[in-house]
Amino acid sequence: MTIRADHVAGAAFIAFGLAIFALSGELPMGGLSMPGSGFMPKLVAGLLVLFGILLAARAGESQPLTAIDWSDATHAALVVVIAALAIIAYTRLGFILTMALMMFAFLVVIERRNLVRAAIYSVAITLIAYVVFDKALKAPLPQGPFGF
Repeated sequence: MTIRADHVAGAAFIAFGLAIFALSGELPMGGLSMPGSGFMPKLVAGLLVLFGILLAARAGESQPLTAIDWSDATHAALVVVIAALAIIAYTRLGFILTMALMMFAFLVVIERRNLVRAAIYSVAITLIAYVVFDKALKAPLPQGPFGF
């Protein structure tokens, strides 16, 4: 049997879904009228597993794993590293600083954009997201060491 790209991707989705389900096991499910904090993670985990199974089942239509061009692996690794650093910094630096720095890093390091334009764009988009989530939707966002 030839291992194809969608076999690997499907297996990764299944494993990730099972990991989310295991990590959210202690969170209360609640009910349909009043879902608990574990409802959404378990729903997402179930959908990841379902779509992973479907993807692996239809893998015969994808290219063999050995035929994949890995020339863009460095780009993908940079995205993962920057996102991981943002996840680590999120509760320490707060929403505004972390998201602005993450977006700035994406634009400058990965996309190689102008420093000034990248800074302006990063701050503007982060502030818009902050207003939408914190003020309009009243979602609790972590505050950084400077109180914002």
